Amino acid sequence: MTCRHGGMLLAGAALLCLAAAPAAGQDEEGRALPRTPDGRPDLQGHWTMATFTPLERPPRFAGREFLTEEEAAELRALFTADGANPSGRAAFAEPDPELRRQKTIQSQENIHYDNAIWLTEERRKSLSSLRTSLIVDPPDGRIPALTPTASRREERRLVTREYLARSRPNPVFDSYETRSVQERCLVWRHEGPPMLPPSYNDILQIFQTPDHVVIFQEMSNNPPRIVPLDGRPPLPARIRQWPGDGRGRWEGDTLVVETRNFTRKTHFRGASDALHVVERFTPVGPDEILYEFTVADPTSWMRPWSAEIPMTRTDELMFEYACHEGNHDIVNILSMSRNLDRQAAAKAAGGSK
Repeated sequence: MTCRHGGMLLAGAALLCLAAAPAAGQDEEGRALPRTPDGRPDLQGHWTMATFTPLERPPRFAGREFLTEEEAAELRALFTADGANPSGRAAFAEPDPELRRQKTIQSQENIHYDNAIWLTEERRKSLSSLRTSLIVDPPDGRIPALTPTASRREERRLVTREYLARSRPNPVFDSYETRSVQERCLVWRHEGPPMLPPSYNDILQIFQTPDHVVIFQEMSNNPPRIVPLDGRPPLPARIRQWPGDGRGRWEGDTLVVETRNFTRKTHFRGASDALHVVERFTPVGPDEILYEFTVADPTSWMRPWSAEIPMTRTDELMFEYACHEGNHDIVNILSMSRNLDRQAAAKAAGGSK
């Protein structure tokens, strides 16, 4: 992590604008969009999706797609106040004003490190729009219910965990299979596709040629995504990858990327390896891209669902990110668990004499 100065600009109420649509190739103020030599929109540069807007709409805003200006102003003031915790996203959903304020202040009990020192940026993270959720479809702003097949799959996971908890003294540390893929530095849950705003290290960089687009996330355990635009066929279905297999195309000024061939271990929000992701990158100005995605998996959700996240240009640099803890420490975790097993066995043997 870094104490990098820079971050999220507010998208404001532009998404609510009811003005006439701008001419093709122009933003809402009539300015020409940057273009590459081959005439495509120029998406290159550093971007951020940092926001406190949650993926799912909390009960506090049930039935409401947008915040009022007063609600947005209060939340922005809380999130950007001196000493506010840049990871205090729980405040957004809190209905009680005093508890809302308290949830933006980091507790000093059992503190690992001070987020206000290490994660606060010069342009502080706030709200990306007036929306009450990043999910725009279904209209309730919530992830659809799991299918019966997915529900049974989740139940089996819970049964396995409960069995471990009953049968082993240290179930969480008993096996590499009980350690999360995030801790083992295999994949982060926010890594694309689809991409979600991370808690920190939120910069991403886009490179572009006539035949490829490269999407390089700062906080990522996988290599940059290289998306071909040349119409090549997808990989065979038997080849599975953490970030899937993506193919891109242009629809007017919108870059569309379709991705399949995920591994079942990716498990995005309960999805299986049947996950199908469609991402859309639409420039709405020289310094803003509207990032939209739709995810579908008929074996996991009752219906597809969609979200949109404003991406704002930043002049800040990306920092090298590397995750090593799980790769190296898994040996220590398992050796300690085996040691505890031996101690428990010796204690049981001594007590039986």
